[in-house]
Amino acid sequence: MEISWEQSVTYSINTIYLLFSAYLVFVMQLGFAMLCAGSVRAKNAMNIMLTNVVDAVVGSISYYLFGFAFAFGDSSNPFIGTNFFALKDIPNSSYDYSFFLYQWAFAIAVAGITSGSIAERTQFSAYLVFSFFLSGFVYPIVVHWVWSSGGWLSASSSNPLFASGAIDFAGSGVVHLVGAVAGLWGSFIEGPRVGRFDAFGKVMPMRGHNATLVVLGTFLLWFGWFGFNPGSFDKILVAYPSTTDQGNWTAIGRTAVTTTLAGSTAGIVTLFGRRLLVGHWDALDVCNGLLGGFVAITSGCSVVEPWAAIVCGFFAAWVLIGLNFLAVKLNFDDPLEAAQLHGGCGAWGLIFTGLFAKEEFVIQAYDSGESGVVRPHGLFMGGGWGLLGCQVIEVLVIVSWVTVTMGPLFFALHRLRILRISVEEEIAGLDISSHGGYAYNTHQEDNQPRFYADYMRMQDQS
Repeated sequence: MEISWEQSVTYSINTIYLLFSAYLVFVMQLGFAMLCAGSVRAKNAMNIMLTNVVDAVVGSISYYLFGFAFAFGDSSNPFIGTNFFALKDIPNSSYDYSFFLYQWAFAIAVAGITSGSIAERTQFSAYLVFSFFLSGFVYPIVVHWVWSSGGWLSASSSNPLFASGAIDFAGSGVVHLVGAVAGLWGSFIEGPRVGRFDAFGKVMPMRGHNATLVVLGTFLLWFGWFGFNPGSFDKILVAYPSTTDQGNWTAIGRTAVTTTLAGSTAGIVTLFGRRLLVGHWDALDVCNGLLGGFVAITSGCSVVEPWAAIVCGFFAAWVLIGLNFLAVKLNFDDPLEAAQLHGGCGAWGLIFTGLFAKEEFVIQAYDSGESGVVRPHGLFMGGGWGLLGCQVIEVLVIVSWVTVTMGPLFFALHRLRILRISVEEEIAGLDISSHGGYAYNTHQEDNQPRFYADYMRMQDQS
């Protein structure tokens, strides 16, 4: 069927918008790389930057071959997709290449979260294995449940759970909680870094080496989040029939505002909260607090009022602060606080959406503003328990699914002795022991080998 000139213009603008959003989300990989590099010690900077590159390239192949098919194939199967492998039959009436690219940018972000949790002590080969499995199978299954029109937990389903389905608009659970639970198991099975806790369990300072990179990475992630959350509308030229001047363009602008307010609120609450608790102003804590607010609002960014986003960010900050204290008490070592940040704040974001989602905005996000539609919405907004129940179920099934898939994988890698590096390699640093040299020409630990040949001579002497 021939399309009109007006339709072709609409398709073109929507495609440009989606591709631009995909590029913004991809910029988040650079943000992750800078954040990770600054958060580890200088002797491991090369390693963590390389793992971020590997997450992207390995995730690209696995998502192309299997991931997209498992995520969006066969809408009649509520658990897993079974077609579109290697993009066969793409483009079609439902999906095109730009949609694949946008979803791919999300998929590679998940592995980056997990990589941060197990930084500074993991064999490089282990990253290749878990990145492929996480991006190509574990994550896409959750995507199918929540984002595919045939998923059993999807709000877009023709017969949604509790007549509602879970609202996880841009992925507080689908992306962030999945990556966090995977990282939690990896970090737990590996154990803390050498020297992180003394013989009595007391935490020893082990701060990242470059605050400049952490701040740069945080701002790049903030920039990318404007593609992550508003971009999840997929189309910008969709008019709402119940109004004369509103459409997806209105909701997209509101989503950018709620994203900004939640992150900013969490950042400033963390700033003052940590000042009260530790006695000084800490830029690195503020950066993590800011990101925690973004993670939390990612679920409900399109369906809540701006004032509710401030509530979301306020509590996200305290969730992160509390979980960080708990991690220290339990001798849990996550160099980037990724499990606490993406897991705790991601779970809170899902619950928050079940409490504060506004019906009008839910209809705009999932029914293009159709008149006469009734949808379950936030409990505190008079919408009953249906949506909140779905949100709680999403938290539980994601934790369970990632646990039964990634937990055994990390345990198997551990048993095969291909997960954690040796104590000697960890003390020397992964850069010199695995990657041929440091990321910088100078190194603050002068007693350490400066070149790979020096490291090998030390190994021979020992």
